[in-house]
Parts: sequence; structure tokens; C-alpha cells
Amino acid sequence: MAGLADTGAGANLLALRSHNAALVLDLLRTAGPDGISRLELAERTGLTPQAVSKITARLREDGLAAEAGRRASTGGKPRTVLRLVPEAGHAVGVHLDRDEVRVVLVDLRGTVVGERRAALDLGAGARAVLAAVTEAVRATVAGAGRVAVAGAGRVATEAGPEGVAGAGRAVVAEAGPEGVAGAGRAVVAEAGPEGVAGAGRAAVAEAGPQGAAGAGPAGGTEVLPAGPLLAHAGSLLGVGVALPGPLDHARGVLHRVTGFPEWDGFPLREALAERLGVPVVVDKDTNAAALGLAAGGQSGSFAYLHLGTGLGAGLVIGGSVHRGARTGAGEFGHQVIQLDGPRCTCGDRGCVEALCLAAVARGDVEEAARVLGAGAANLVGLLDIDVVLLGGRTVASEPEAFVRGVGAVLGARARRTGEEAVPVRVAPGGGRVVAVGAAQSVLGPVFGRGVG
Repeated sequence: MAGLADTGAGANLLALRSHNAALVLDLLRTAGPDGISRLELAERTGLTPQAVSKITARLREDGLAAEAGRRASTGGKPRTVLRLVPEAGHAVGVHLDRDEVRVVLVDLRGTVVGERRAALDLGAGARAVLAAVTEAVRATVAGAGRVAVAGAGRVATEAGPEGVAGAGRAVVAEAGPEGVAGAGRAVVAEAGPEGVAGAGRAAVAEAGPQGAAGAGPAGGTEVLPAGPLLAHAGSLLGVGVALPGPLDHARGVLHRVTGFPEWDGFPLREALAERLGVPVVVDKDTNAAALGLAAGGQSGSFAYLHLGTGLGAGLVIGGSVHRGARTGAGEFGHQVIQLDGPRCTCGDRGCVEALCLAAVARGDVEEAARVLGAGAANLVGLLDIDVVLLGGRTVASEPEAFVRGVGAVLGARARRTGEEAVPVRVAPGGGRVVAVGAAQSVLGPVFGRGVG
């Protein structure tokens, strides 16, 4: 793939203010590699041909659109067709789970072009978690293509065995107040086993008053805050982060994450944006997955039920993600279906999540699916949705059993009510569905699509 530093389109994409340009971009995206003509763009947007010509000329100048050949017309000369240039922009999606982090890098079409997974303990504290996420994002971007570093600092790179820049050790010295290299912070990125800079660990040596590396705090080593490495990657639009709720999507602030109350009130969006140097969007894992599924073509109103280390739901109603007034919609796992049942991590008793996970722990998948089906039936009755999609690592372990069990409960409900049974399917995308959805939360506004 083209290196991430090969284009400066990122800044142009972020600067797009025209709704009409976003409409044109979205039509180029949906047209695929075959492209679409300017006349068709005018017809489908309602814009004048002159307006479309101006918009497409700007998109071509910015590297976002390119000619895709010519198409015969009913009269006159053949029409030139245009296509989106997928590699002109990228977004990072992060699925921050209770015990691991998964990072994907996607292009403008939503195609995954880089991926990384690592173990993580969400209870290890903010410093450790932020460091792990930062390193995983930086390594994913660096591993997918060459990332340019610009600014006041100086860059010295030792070539590895194949002479590839960054295959050895990459040293970045940021200039201090007097513009002296090394008077600020010295960054050393160790190459990992594949020879990709940053595939291993990154260390920061704090400079002291005299600019001597290591003359700062004792030890002088922490996981690299990767801002300088990401902020100048021309095509990187931003980072979407999805994790268990509850949280405030609008402010990017966490609430009492189930099982991890110490995160209550933590400004995750602000903290990560400062470290990464790019815009950050924060959402619940299930909402991100639902958004990604809708962007990927799932139509109508549906519920995405995610059963992994916890249980939650993402809801799409009338084509938009339904978050509620306080991002509280979709706390599906904490509906009580058994009064005085077993204690749940949320503090209540008899929650769907507690009953479902207890059955999984016993190895009783049929009971887990039946409990999940009872919760799904409640959603169907409340929201009259079109389809139920299942995902998460626990579902992935025995997908047929979960589809069969949930489907049986919904089928029994349909027979009682005289309605048509709501279909149950495994969500497409596998283990990437949350991370890809998080990336789509960054891409959506570029194409004039709201994030709900």
C-alpha cells in the first residue's frame, strides 16, 4: 500500500466544510472502483454540473479523486468517470476491552490495511492503559506504512539489514526552548521482530536542565507518548476508541465502567488526543459496532448484541445509532430478568449479563443462548426491530448454538404474538467489528454521515 506520508490529504479532509463536497465524496465511495461520471453526480446530488465540476476538480487536486476511465454515452463524447482514492485518507479504530486492545487501520473505503492485538488489563490504571493504547496505535500506523515526522525536531534513522529506514533504531530529538536538539525529549523506538520501527517497545528519556538525556526523573523511562509520530502522518484523520460503558459519548468522559469503577469521570478523549496528536472520538463498544455495521450496508432497524467479557447492545433505529440522552441506551446486559438472582458486577441481581456469563462459565452454552434470547425478546417487543445480530468472542466460540438458541426464543415469542419471527444472524466482521466501527466513527463525517 502507499505509505501514510505519501499524501497531505489528511489536513484537507479535516478541513472539508462543504456538505456538497461530502455528498460527492460519499457517491464516489459507493460507486466503487468502476467510478461515476460528473453528470451522474449532478443528477444524484441535485447540484448543477458546474458545481460538481468545481467540487471534483478540488477533490482531484487534493488527491481524493482520480479518473477511472471513460464510459460510452447516449450522445456526444464518452464521459469521464471518477473514483475515490481510498489510500488518500486513513482512520484508526481501537477496541479497548477489559483484557485486550485491538487496533485497526482502515482506508477511506473502510478496508482494513493494518491490525494489531495485545493483552491489556483495564484495571491496571489510567497511566498503564493509556500507554498500551498509545503504543498499539503508533505501532499499527508505523507497521502499515512510512510515517513522516516533521516539525522543529531532527530525525536520524539507522537502516536495518535490508537498508529499510526504521528497520533498525529510529531516534527523534525534539528541539528545546532555544531550538537546541536534545534540550527537550529524546525518543528511541526499538524495532520489533519484523523490523518495523515501533513493533517492539518505545522509550522516552527525559532531558534535564542541561539537556542531557536521562538527567530528568529517576529511571527516565516510560512508554512513548506518540504525538510527534502521529500528528504529521498526512493521511491520518483521527482515532476512534470504543470500550465498555457507561460513558459520555459527547464529552468523551467515562463513567463507572462495569467492573472498573475507578474509571468514573476519566476524560479519555482528552487524554488520548494529547498523547496521539490527532482528533479522538470515544464511544461504547456496542455503539461503535452498530455504526460500523450500518456503514457497511446493514439497513433498517437492528440490534447488535455483543457477548464477550461482558454483554451489551448497539441499537440502530431508523438508520441512526440510538445512544439516548446520556449515551445510556444499549445497557442491555443489565436488564433484570430474574428477581433475587445472582449478583451482577453492576451491583444488581439477576441481570441478563450475570446469568449469561454464569452459564458460559459452566459450559452450558444452550442455557446462555436461552438467556440471551430472553433479553433479545424484550428488545424486539420494545423496539420492533428488523433483525438481531450477534457478535463477541463468546458468540464466536459457538456461533451456531447461539443463533439457534436465540432464534428459538424469538420464534416462540412470534408464535404467541402471531407476528413474523425476527431473524437472528451472526454479525459480519468477526472479531474486528468493534474496532472497525470505531474507525467508522472518524470516517462518517468525511462522507456527510452523522455518527448518531
